[in-house]
Amino acid sequence: MPAGARDKGFRRGYTGRVNDHRNPVELGTWLRPVDLADVARRRRPVVLGQGPRDAVRKSRLAIEQVANAGDAAPRVYGVNTGFGALAETRISATEVRRLQQNLVRSHSTGVGPDMPDAAVRGMMLLRAQTLALGHSGVREVVIDLLCAMLDQNVVPRVPAQGSVGASGDLAPLAHLALAMIGEGEARHGGALMTGGEALARAGLTPLSLEAKEGLALINGTQYMTSYGVLSLCDAAELAAAADIAGAMSLDALKGSARPFQDRLMKLRPHPGQATVAANLRALLTDSAIMESHHDCNKVQDPYSLRCMPQVHGASRDALGWAREVLEREINSATDNPSVFVDPSGHAEVVSGGNFHGQPVAYALDFAAIALAELGNISERRVEQLVNPALSSGLTPFLAKNSGLESGFMIAQVASASLVSENKVLCHPASVDSIPSSAGKEDHVSMGSIGARKLEQVVENVRRCLAIEILTAAQGLEQRLPLTGGVGVQAAHRVVRSVVAPLDDDRPLYRDIEAVVDLIRDGSLSRAVRDAVGGLD
Repeated sequence: MPAGARDKGFRRGYTGRVNDHRNPVELGTWLRPVDLADVARRRRPVVLGQGPRDAVRKSRLAIEQVANAGDAAPRVYGVNTGFGALAETRISATEVRRLQQNLVRSHSTGVGPDMPDAAVRGMMLLRAQTLALGHSGVREVVIDLLCAMLDQNVVPRVPAQGSVGASGDLAPLAHLALAMIGEGEARHGGALMTGGEALARAGLTPLSLEAKEGLALINGTQYMTSYGVLSLCDAAELAAAADIAGAMSLDALKGSARPFQDRLMKLRPHPGQATVAANLRALLTDSAIMESHHDCNKVQDPYSLRCMPQVHGASRDALGWAREVLEREINSATDNPSVFVDPSGHAEVVSGGNFHGQPVAYALDFAAIALAELGNISERRVEQLVNPALSSGLTPFLAKNSGLESGFMIAQVASASLVSENKVLCHPASVDSIPSSAGKEDHVSMGSIGARKLEQVVENVRRCLAIEILTAAQGLEQRLPLTGGVGVQAAHRVVRSVVAPLDDDRPLYRDIEAVVDLIRDGSLSRAVRDAVGGLD
């Protein structure tokens, strides 16, 4: 995929604004991150079409041939053998079903806080998708139950900790499977109950696991991928918010748009850099503030203003790469062993390592680093706005009566705190490994930890940008009657629709969260896009 096309897909492909939510997601076809977000957050329906259903049936026949051959069958991992370090232990034909039930029960060892429902629903979709690719050897009823649970919003309770990212996300996926067999816990209608009660209330029948099916439900990267995709959906909105925040700060600080010229961007043709520069030019169009200091003596702005295309753009390019990795993972068969059926009907079951989370782990770590930089540079712009030695005539800390009032002094401190926390969170989880299963699983990805860290970085950066937008809006007040660019004015209006100017000291935590909500629900970017005729 060309770099420019990739970047465009990242910018516009996650939000779901162009998606028709009435059309169901078709398992076994190529799914996009936006499809996962639609199912996870907006309850878009999911179906298993006839083509993938036929492939599932064919792969199931291969597993049944092994199971029906009894003790004379060759050893097939997870079908008639134990698991992990016990893979060499032969399981008798009479114990095959019990083997699968024991696997799900014994691996349900998650700890810590519950996963958010949206992340669990995303995990359910991804598990159904990998099974629907026809290489897992499960019965179609397994996939149908996952689809029905999504449709009826039966959401298994899944503890968020306990996976090391290989052999896949075993513990979280086991909790998902536990609810499917009527055990464990699940939410239905907003209430937490036993898995069996939740299925019954939804009119669904618990699954009785057959050969290979317990293993097929818990082998894979669906926990870390669900978290990661949803975080990258949010990252698309944060990338737009960062450009909006930066433009507001630039106008409030009487900065220059000259460094964003297209001819300058073409000298260093990174796609994200060009995109951000174009966004900034659109946001700053017809700025009366900028025109007022057109002939001033200032030669160059600080890096946090002048280098926005280079910094924001590099983050966009990194996030675009992470998006590609996760989109491939969404459409991957991560089960083990895998079933291959040739056109003649001959089947072979092959053990491998597609459950290993290393590709996803790298992408999640890199995405966290890229997002954290949007917070880092945002905090530096807040410092420019509140520091009277840097702010080109704005009042100290943007207070109306500085000294008597502290204004945005501690808002900058809050941003600095979030940025510092992100620096800790951005230590890569993927550089770590710890052996498990008596040394059989001797290298793991820790992608599950990277996924949870990324989710927290997203929340922190969203609040950093909210603080900058709130602070820049106050700076723009002090430039009146001069007004900012078309996009800057649109952003200022939507902020003022939920937060009044700071005419006297007041608690700012509610104001910050009000702007956080504008970013989270897309209100900010929609208002700006409407004003400038589009924003990438």
